[in-house]
Amino acid sequence: MSLFAIVIFTVVMALVFDAINGFHDAANSIATVVSTRVLSPRMAVYWAAFFNFVAMFIFAPKVADTVSKIVIIKSNDPIYVYVVLAGLIGAIVWDLITWWFGLPTSSSHAIIGGFVGAGIAHQGFSVIRWHKVMLTATYIPIAPLMGFVLGFIIMVAVYWIFRKWRPASVDRLFRVGQLFSAAMYSLGHGGNDAQKTMGIIVALLVASGYFTPDITLSMTEWRTLWIILTCQLAMALGTAFGGWRIVRTMGMKITKLKPVGGFCAETAGAATLFMATHLGIPVSTTHTITGSIIGVGSTTKFSTIRWGVARSIVWAWVLTIPMSALVSMACLYAFKFLLNR
Repeated sequence: MSLFAIVIFTVVMALVFDAINGFHDAANSIATVVSTRVLSPRMAVYWAAFFNFVAMFIFAPKVADTVSKIVIIKSNDPIYVYVVLAGLIGAIVWDLITWWFGLPTSSSHAIIGGFVGAGIAHQGFSVIRWHKVMLTATYIPIAPLMGFVLGFIIMVAVYWIFRKWRPASVDRLFRVGQLFSAAMYSLGHGGNDAQKTMGIIVALLVASGYFTPDITLSMTEWRTLWIILTCQLAMALGTAFGGWRIVRTMGMKITKLKPVGGFCAETAGAATLFMATHLGIPVSTTHTITGSIIGVGSTTKFSTIRWGVARSIVWAWVLTIPMSALVSMACLYAFKFLLNR
């Protein structure tokens, strides 16, 4: 197979991963709005998909730049094309395994783990820009903690502000408010997650010699506009198909939420994602919304949190980067064997 064909195939695989990311993480955007019955599942995924797509007009592609430079790519070196492909396969395999078991793991960490694992399998630890990996790793605990703290604070503030309102009036108000908060969270999700796939495609095109290492994504540059458009579209389409197994876990198994709680969790998650995307930090939308939901739930009683479910989710988080890295390493070794490299 020619190099051009491999590049096209890998771009398609990247967009497939982006779509899988969309339906795997659809629960992040819609779980609370579905569990509080503000929207039906079908309308909720369409709502989230629309705002996933329009995120391209809101956020600069700083996260894409971070991801594209995690592995030191040699321009016009065909083996690095296979490094990118192996990284994608590792991420896709882990995403599908966790989706099947209904575990809301991080597609973000899966792609980073896959990319890093393939890079190490090719040329060892020296090929990785570890400061970028550590930036991402640092936010594994920080993102859900920020979501937790913001969710707790916002929920307490809402309780105090509306303490004299009748419960039925509060419920009606926040049923409308949740439409806004779900939209904001979906914007944050589309802005942060779709850019990770953009970064992978940029790395691929640098490796194949179509781009130089100093390339930057821009909405006004025709050579890169198609990357932004296709990645945002793939994310939106994936979200529209939904991930109902994970919706049940996120929206119904961790804790029970009312519309006011859903609003506070989504607002806290959106604020965290907006900040991270602005700083160019690839964070996990799954970790963020989980922390936000637990923070909101803990304002009543910690006993309302189903800690057994939360513990399973945390274990899935811990395993994501190493497991996707191992799968991608095995793929690259297989590619090298077939190519006699």
